[in-house]
Amino acid sequence: MQRDWPEVWGGLILAMIGIGAAFYAWQNYDLGTLRQMGPGFFPVAMGVALCGFGLIIALPGLWRRSEGVPFDIASLLLILAAVLVFGLALPRLGLVGTAFATVLIATLPAERRGWVWRGVLALAITLVTVLVFHVGLRMTLPLWPRL
Repeated sequence: MQRDWPEVWGGLILAMIGIGAAFYAWQNYDLGTLRQMGPGFFPVAMGVALCGFGLIIALPGLWRRSEGVPFDIASLLLILAAVLVFGLALPRLGLVGTAFATVLIATLPAERRGWVWRGVLALAITLVTVLVFHVGLRMTLPLWPRL
């Protein structure tokens, strides 16, 4: 029986990253208590959650049949470029410009063609990003580009 190896390995990698992040935060930050959470509580919880999601992805792949998925180096490079653009452009383009540009770059390898759906998706994700990080979490990220 051919297993769905991309799912299995992808899920296991997520699980390992989650356990590593949780272990690092647990060792280096104060967890606090449930009433007074310390700076390590949230990273540990997110690491454990990431590990759980990774296992939820990996385990069904052991019993599922799969045909091989071709490896597309262009898609990989464009996704990595989107992550780099987000990390490097945030101070200059602001949260709005960086989120919008990142979504446009990340959607380039999609099979669906056209710029209308990319623009709508970029606007929606940019709006959610601003609402979560600027309004909800009150992070002091610049919203607009520095000219």
